[in-house]
Amino acid sequence: MVERFITQTSFTSQEDFIKHFHVRVPENFNFGYDVVDAWAAEQPDKNALLWTNDRGEHHQYTYAELKEKTDRTASYFQSLGIGHGDMVMLILKRHYEFWYAIIALHKLGAVAIPATHLLTKKDIVYRCNAASIKMIVAAGDDVVLQHIIDAMPESPTVERLVSTGPHIPDGFEDFHQGIDHAAPFVRPAHVNTNDDISLMYFTSGTTGEPKMVAHDFTYPLGHIATGSFWHNLHEDSLHLTIADTGWGKAVWGKLYGQMIAGANVFVYDHEKFTPADILEKIHEYHITSLCAPPTIYRFLIREDLTKYDLSSLEYCTTAGEALNSAVYDTFKRLTGIRLMEGFGQTETTLTLATFPWMEPKPGSMGVPNPQYHIGLLTPDGRPAEDGEQGQIVVYTDQGKPLGLFKEYYRNEQLTREAWHDGIYYTGDVAWRDEDGYYWFVGRADDVIKSSGYRIGPFEVESALMTHPAVVECAITGVPDEIRGQVVKATIVLAKDYKDRAGDALVKELQNHVKRVTAPYKYPRVIEFVDELPKTISGKIRRVEIRQNEAKKRQA
Repeated sequence: MVERFITQTSFTSQEDFIKHFHVRVPENFNFGYDVVDAWAAEQPDKNALLWTNDRGEHHQYTYAELKEKTDRTASYFQSLGIGHGDMVMLILKRHYEFWYAIIALHKLGAVAIPATHLLTKKDIVYRCNAASIKMIVAAGDDVVLQHIIDAMPESPTVERLVSTGPHIPDGFEDFHQGIDHAAPFVRPAHVNTNDDISLMYFTSGTTGEPKMVAHDFTYPLGHIATGSFWHNLHEDSLHLTIADTGWGKAVWGKLYGQMIAGANVFVYDHEKFTPADILEKIHEYHITSLCAPPTIYRFLIREDLTKYDLSSLEYCTTAGEALNSAVYDTFKRLTGIRLMEGFGQTETTLTLATFPWMEPKPGSMGVPNPQYHIGLLTPDGRPAEDGEQGQIVVYTDQGKPLGLFKEYYRNEQLTREAWHDGIYYTGDVAWRDEDGYYWFVGRADDVIKSSGYRIGPFEVESALMTHPAVVECAITGVPDEIRGQVVKATIVLAKDYKDRAGDALVKELQNHVKRVTAPYKYPRVIEFVDELPKTISGKIRRVEIRQNEAKKRQA
């Protein structure tokens, strides 16, 4: 399949990759027809999706089954009035219905808006009105359904509500009854152009309401590099990306690039993350490829890995936040596998990565994906030298790279602020070493300016993580009359150190940072907490830590 879209399918070096990696984009490309249905026509019995849950259920879908289910779903959605350009929000957790629904929406030329099940009434109202959402398809959980019900009086554009069950409240359609009784699907005469919007995510920044990131129908092809050359997948791979379907990482790791590569996508549908359960799934199903945020790997290496047969694992990747070298070293020692880091945003596909032919540098994001022209710009707009911090940018003067977002929907001003004069500004700060590897510093608004120094949160977090007392930590800046800002560390302690929380341990950790990194970076303020605030994807919410600190200071 992948050879349909790229001229060369294997590479031996980064130079080879840069020179010969090129994606052919068909006219009016549609992932549902040109990938899912194409596999079903050529290899109907090929494994596509292996779904399991925490109640012991599992089902291996072939491409023939996936085509049949997505055709039925598309026909059902048509009967509900959904067609080209209609906005449909999917609140489906890790339930297999997510794959039915998103592929069906692609087949109709409609717009899929994946969303987390943690949305409240206020969140749903905002999204429905901001995007003129026409239909919501939701997991049949009481809490999720109640938030939707509460939001409806203030959401006038919503015409249809669908529940996957088991609960089907009044006013909701029954998803499974609908697809069971759907008429034979007839492909619309005109489904989409490449420029039409196919996928949209609401992504929260540090200020204001969430932005609507719109992607066109070519976006899945931008993930060929993700699946085939970062995850290093092949047709015998069984790949697990740990991500809820409400987060952009789900289509990065549980759909587009994986199916184009011909891998079997593994899904573990669970309510509560338990590290031992993930290890058990790798052991039981012989998973070959794993991608997860560094936070997940931190939890995995604290388990007794000798209890599990992890020999099936061939390749492991990580993204979502920068990787601490201590986690890399421990995971490699325990499993023999190198963690290959990558970087991207909701607005992009994979932009920087450590590829299979490269030697990873623990903590580095790697080098640019050749489908993007990447650079670093200093605050005064000058290209950063090696070793100098700058904002990661994507140059678009030669055209929009495959995988870069189309726009912030209905917000021309916000789009222009981030993307102007042939440059898209990511808002992330990094530096580049003499070998061309990029090293994450932090969000532009997370970088701490103290006594004239620019201090990236990640470098301090990395230093703290090498101390055995620290399970997790987040670095933020707090106001200081003399220095402008000082470094604050919010720390979750290891079980054996919880009783030692106090001034002596604070001093010990401060001195440890001074020894590991430049002394001026040490945290002058340390707070011990039971847990750090996180997004559904496991990213630490530094903005929430800063907001809580501001409230304390006002009080």
